[in-house]
Amino acid sequence: MIDLSDQTPFASGYNRHCYLHPDTPGRCLKVIRPENIEARYQRQTPLKKLLGKSRINDNKQEQRAHQQIAIVSLIEQGQENQVWRHLPRFYGETSTSLGPANESELLLNSNGEPAQTLESYLQEHGFDPSIKAASERFCEWLEETGILTRNLLPHNLVIAWRNNQPELFLVDGLGAPDAQNRLAAIPAWRRRYIARRISRFYNRIAWELSDKQQSWEASQNL
Repeated sequence: MIDLSDQTPFASGYNRHCYLHPDTPGRCLKVIRPENIEARYQRQTPLKKLLGKSRINDNKQEQRAHQQIAIVSLIEQGQENQVWRHLPRFYGETSTSLGPANESELLLNSNGEPAQTLESYLQEHGFDPSIKAASERFCEWLEETGILTRNLLPHNLVIAWRNNQPELFLVDGLGAPDAQNRLAAIPAWRRRYIARRISRFYNRIAWELSDKQQSWEASQNL
């Protein structure tokens, strides 16, 4: 078991804390925040509560997402490097003093520090040419691989350096709901699904750069 009792998260989301792996450089550990899982569960309708808590456990969702058809197929075909072009390498679940953790590659910026989120970068620099190009490469990768994601939110993407240029990596939001995963076996449906995610991604970037007088949800109803 990995002891994280003296560790401080280097990043935190609503549902998970991210820690540097104390024993293996270049890896990080994502640990669920159980108090928030419980809060989300209590807000569920009685019918959804019958489905259990695992459906709102981001670590379990991430594990299932790595078993989606496109990823398994690419690995079986010997194209594993294609999978990790825009995803951190995933090493599965490991035990820690704070509970089960998902272990994955630690993504770094050009200074060797944990990679900045796209959301933070847009706030500081806008959608400059280097990040526009990185976004295009990321979206082309989605189309080429057929890897399914949920909505592509800037706080779930980080900017890491590869071959002396910035690249976008999806660190949260991989996979799709069960029904969409089953439909993904139909190539035309998969292409439409990914095209919608890409279109919404660029709309979200435009909203992030706006005055935000209107909420993101309201802007989608125009």
